[in-house]
Amino acid sequence: MRFLIDRCAGVRLARWLRDQGHDVAESRERGTDPGDFELLRSAASERRILVTLDKDFGELIFTQGVAHSGLVRLPDVPASARIALFDRLLAVHATELADRAVVTIRGGRIRISR
Repeated sequence: MRFLIDRCAGVRLARWLRDQGHDVAESRERGTDPGDFELLRSAASERRILVTLDKDFGELIFTQGVAHSGLVRLPDVPASARIALFDRLLAVHATELADRAVVTIRGGRIRISR
């Protein structure tokens, strides 16, 4: 899978995804923060699933109808738990991710929206 990791989601998660064989780009490597809209637009144009801790992307997608290639939100997930939760997400919900789902992981629970 192809991912764009927002700078807030962490280097460790990006490294782990690469180690699992995924195509990973990191927003922190692209210079200054372009803002939520531009980051989501870039992920969509590159056909990457955006991974973030930021809650604002849901509003862009669901309220404003901004195009996307999938979104994984990890609000309130500590860095130490992100990899294990993401591993579970990939094992159980890879099809939904490939179908551009919006996924929120909170408190160990995975919620999928279309």
